[in-house]
Amino acid sequence: MPRFYCDLPLAVGRSIALPDETARHAIGALRLREGEIVTLFNGDGGEYLGVLSLQGKGAAVRLTQFAEPRRESNLRVTLAQGISSGERMDLTLQKSVELGIAAIQPLMMRRSVVKLSGDKAERRLRHWQGVVVSACEQCGRNQVPAVAAIAEFMAWLRQTTEVPVAPIRYLLDPEATASLRDLPVPAAPVMLLAGPEGGFDPVERKAAVAAGCLPIRLGPRILRTETAALAALAAMQTLWGDFR
Repeated sequence: MPRFYCDLPLAVGRSIALPDETARHAIGALRLREGEIVTLFNGDGGEYLGVLSLQGKGAAVRLTQFAEPRRESNLRVTLAQGISSGERMDLTLQKSVELGIAAIQPLMMRRSVVKLSGDKAERRLRHWQGVVVSACEQCGRNQVPAVAAIAEFMAWLRQTTEVPVAPIRYLLDPEATASLRDLPVPAAPVMLLAGPEGGFDPVERKAAVAAGCLPIRLGPRILRTETAALAALAAMQTLWGDFR
């Protein structure tokens, strides 16, 4: 069943005019017709079934039923991801949403190939938020993971160290000795740190470890940036989350 994110108040009995871009996608790309059943969600946690009606080049949905399916993971993980280039970053965000990530923190790091600031950073952030919303539409999630503003790694690390209750923090490092299988089930939210294309600069790694981040490895092979975080998330969901 087609699912659409709609950032509007939703309630059974209301008729919701779809945003222009959503309507174009529903009518033009998906070729939906009058009377078809669709699902709307606004990120509050539930979803609404409704009947599609066409209104010229636009469309509306009359909401008929509310549901709260359980699709969120019991494992609360924030991905702190070193910014990678183009499709690599998009892939990481898209698939991490499918794997149940709770939030995403993009980080500018010393080895990041892409350098973002000003308007360019704002445009890229909006693009990433769109990637996350599209992934939620596809995978059935009704809570949309937040994508935080781009931060410089060392400054961000200092800020996260100063919070009263810091999350459990794991740093993906192919040279680490510990693995996820060696660790207990986390009793608090988890922060997973993943580097960009070139990995963590030695200065960044040293600072992260000094700040309390635990280095962990994912087997004997070095994984690309777009693979590492996703492999770690899948393993964590298998060991501690809802893949069991």
